[in-house]
Amino acid sequence: MWFTHKVAFVDSCVKNVQPITGYGVSKILDTGNANFQKGDLVWGMTAFEEYSIIAETESLFKIEHTDVPLSYYTGILGMSGITACAGFYEISTPKKGETIFVSAASGAVGQYFPEGIDIYFENVGGKTLDAAILNMRKLGRIAVCGLISQYNLAEPEGVKNLMPLIYKRVTIKGFSSFNYFSHYSKFLDILLAFIREGKMVYIEDIAEGLEKTPAALVGLFSGRNIGKQVMVVSRE
Repeated sequence: MWFTHKVAFVDSCVKNVQPITGYGVSKILDTGNANFQKGDLVWGMTAFEEYSIIAETESLFKIEHTDVPLSYYTGILGMSGITACAGFYEISTPKKGETIFVSAASGAVGQYFPEGIDIYFENVGGKTLDAAILNMRKLGRIAVCGLISQYNLAEPEGVKNLMPLIYKRVTIKGFSSFNYFSHYSKFLDILLAFIREGKMVYIEDIAEGLEKTPAALVGLFSGRNIGKQVMVVSRE
């Protein structure tokens, strides 16, 4: 009876297994969508598999510029680039001479910015956010992109230092890259110019072959990769 139940359980799991999804670059082999043609290169959400049927094409972007590595469209020229540009240009509206802090599990903020912060690009939350708020200058802006320190907590940490938002008239705004897809062509022009002029250096850690995906994903949690982790499922 236990054996029969186990087989049924395993059979159910196998039937419901779905491939991992993520942002990738694909070549269109066939399409019924008038916005794309056979042979087009696109980036967007897809599955970790050699061939996919993509029914929802609203978030697919046609790749027009191939003088840069196609893998860049999984990161700096894709969703990550949209997020960075949206938070920086659209929400933070930087001015020359301002001090900008981008958090990434950083330590005591005041130690590094004794004269204060004009723009804080928030990725961490918790104690880092609390420290940043205390160090904001008047009319400072906080663009909230993520709160990585809070995601797996049973009880999220509260923010204690809210008073400076009032007397320093600080603006804090959350956002998602999805809200700025319509700005993509403008952001792309900015990023491509930086890359072509050598003003921006982008590092990738590339793993070849679908069979190496599990090890590459596990490696992310131990810091094994250097740069953006990219999986190459197949090449043309």
